[in-house]
Amino acid sequence: MSATEKVLYTARTHTTGGRDGAARSSDGRLDIKLTSPGTAGTGTNPEQLLAAGWSACFIGALGLAASKLKVTLPPDRAVDAEVDLATADGGYFLRARLNVSLPGVDREVAKELVEAAHQTCPYSKATRGNIAVEINVV
Repeated sequence: MSATEKVLYTARTHTTGGRDGAARSSDGRLDIKLTSPGTAGTGTNPEQLLAAGWSACFIGALGLAASKLKVTLPPDRAVDAEVDLATADGGYFLRARLNVSLPGVDREVAKELVEAAHQTCPYSKATRGNIAVEINVV
C-alpha cells in the first residue's frame, strides 16, 4: 500500500442495531433504516448500500478513463450492480457483478474503458482479491 498523499474525504456514520437497525451520517445527509435481506422490514441492507456505492464510484472511474482515452461517454451510461450475500462451509461471503451499459460506444472501446475503470475505482481496488467479481459490458 502506498503512503497517503492527501485525504480527499472522510465519511462518518453511526450505526445501531446491526442489520435490523439504523445508520446516520455525521452530516445528516444519510439517515436510513436497516433491514436484513429477505425479511419484511422497510429498510435497506448493507449489500444494497455496497451495490449503490460501488456502481456510482465505477461510473466516476469510467469518466476518468474516458477522459484519458478521449472518448465521450453517453449521457445514459449506467452500471447495474448485483451483490450476493452467500454461504459456504458454514460462513458468509460476498460476490458481485457489475453490468456496465455504454450505449453507442464501440464494444471494444467499452471493454477498454471498463477495464481501466476497474483498475482505478476505489471500490474495485478494495474488493480485488477478496471477493469474486464479474464485470460485463451489456
